[in-house]
Amino acid sequence: MADHSFIPDGALATRDIWLSRVEAVLKGADFDKKLVGHTADAIRIEPLYAKSSNLPPLISRAPGTPWASLARIDHPDASQANQQALTDLEQGASGLSLVFEGAVNAYGFGLPATVEAVDAVLEHVLLDVGADLVLDPGPHGKAAIQAMAQVVKSRNVLPVNTKIRFGLDPLGAFAVTGQTPGDGQEIAKRFSAAVIDLRSRGFMAPIVKADGRIIHAAGGSEAQELAFALSAALFYLRGLEQHGMDLDEARQTIEFRLAADSSQFLTMAKFRALRLLWARVEQACGLKPQPACITGETAWRMMTQRDPWVNILRSTVAVFAAGLGGANAITVLPFTQSLGLPDAFARRIARNTQTVLIEESHLDKVTDPAAGSGGVEALTQELTDKAWALFQSIESEGGIFTALTHGQFVGTIKAVSQHRDDDLAKRKQALTGTSEFPDINEVPVAVLAPLGVLSPQGLLPPRRLSEPFEALRDASDRMQASTGHRPAVFLANLGPIAAFTARSQFAKNFFEAGGIETIPSEGDTDYTALAEAFRHSGATVACLCSSDEVYGEHAVPAALALKAAGANRILLAGRPAALQDQLKQAGIDDFIAVGVNLLKILSPLQDHVQQSQVGGSA
Repeated sequence: MADHSFIPDGALATRDIWLSRVEAVLKGADFDKKLVGHTADAIRIEPLYAKSSNLPPLISRAPGTPWASLARIDHPDASQANQQALTDLEQGASGLSLVFEGAVNAYGFGLPATVEAVDAVLEHVLLDVGADLVLDPGPHGKAAIQAMAQVVKSRNVLPVNTKIRFGLDPLGAFAVTGQTPGDGQEIAKRFSAAVIDLRSRGFMAPIVKADGRIIHAAGGSEAQELAFALSAALFYLRGLEQHGMDLDEARQTIEFRLAADSSQFLTMAKFRALRLLWARVEQACGLKPQPACITGETAWRMMTQRDPWVNILRSTVAVFAAGLGGANAITVLPFTQSLGLPDAFARRIARNTQTVLIEESHLDKVTDPAAGSGGVEALTQELTDKAWALFQSIESEGGIFTALTHGQFVGTIKAVSQHRDDDLAKRKQALTGTSEFPDINEVPVAVLAPLGVLSPQGLLPPRRLSEPFEALRDASDRMQASTGHRPAVFLANLGPIAAFTARSQFAKNFFEAGGIETIPSEGDTDYTALAEAFRHSGATVACLCSSDEVYGEHAVPAALALKAAGANRILLAGRPAALQDQLKQAGIDDFIAVGVNLLKILSPLQDHVQQSQVGGSA
């Protein structure tokens, strides 16, 4: 039975009672530093929230209806893409996400933007039976859109009976590449003509997308992603009205796309916040708010090449959060997407991720289940306020086109991205399987075609968080392929097992995150035996591992013995402040501990180890 003795007799548990108990446990430690987190937008994440009352659910999908489960179709061969599409639709997908070559989320692959290719991809796919078709057209947007419209016409399908969202987004292409066909007025003129043309043909689903995924993939924060999407939508709304479309009709042509990542509560709050933000814009335009159409896609930046199986867990959390946050449709990137073109198995896992959450977990049956949750409601409101303030700042600069070309918006995104990179390098933010708990000898995962080199050039190019660690792992793999062994560090474990185990395991994770293999010793204070074990290991670098108490007695003579045995660099796991000067004089070159920048140590260390090992073997 649970112990409730900390609650006074006859009293209800209150925040004050909880705080008094927390203070007793903290023993004078700073409450904020120990228990309060912060998002990239400096939003406080409190350890405890009160229930939010009298807040109605946000209206998103129709009550009790599932979101559209989209399967990603990006195979460059139209025939192969068609087979994938038919399999996905037969095995549970309710729609297709057609990604064309060069699209902001193509990541090296994509469909050809021709009538012949689109017709082949959609062979035997019925266009007028309710299946969602969501396009990411890329820089050849006009060609892809016209090709889709031509296929609909050639099959004698009434456009009004289709659910094709064309994904026209010239601002998104500009935000990624920095290349534009003209100024803001010229862009508005061109996309407005395309939208008006498609509406005149009878296509009633949204035609234009305001794509926040771009900001997320470039490393931006949740508020920056929302502000960009909101500003882009307003740019399109203004352009359509300026070129003759009724404002109410114009808003119906606009949809939103957001990234869903493994930060569950922030993702839920982000999707909810967008609905509140768009409703503000509608009200400011004199329109009665209508539920926005929001499509989620699992985030590119969270995908890893190393231990890609963990991507399945990340994607599951992301879909869970986006679905409960009210997404109208969701696409799951297959777990091997960052390695190359996914095979049938990876596609099946992506498809079933959504099927299980809908068909077995019934996540779609409750409208806005986060309504009233103190934590999610607080995050939603904070995000709404932050994003609205940033949106107003963008508009004060002249709108999103001006902000991208001359404003500070791009710089603020890069600043947030750099801060996150620093946190990752210091493991304040962990990437399981990459920066934490790496498997240096993991078995490669199959893909249909390997990922090519993605150019980092452009205004806001997409990038994954794990790339710096993967570069080190790749260098390690190349050395193993050419020499038969990896760069290695000898772990000089000192004293009894209880003294060195924790730091030895820390050091193993630390070095192997950078592709440096670890060779542990048995644990001893016999310096002659330690030196002999080092010589037999083949390593040229050593790392002492033990407790501060053991270091005080044995670290200096152990370091001297290792130096004499040929160690050309010695590190120490931990940071014993009282011993640092003495240890440095004994030959300790660096200290590895919680909070240090792994990449600043691992990158030069790997170069050093490779050179010294290869040189020694030669």
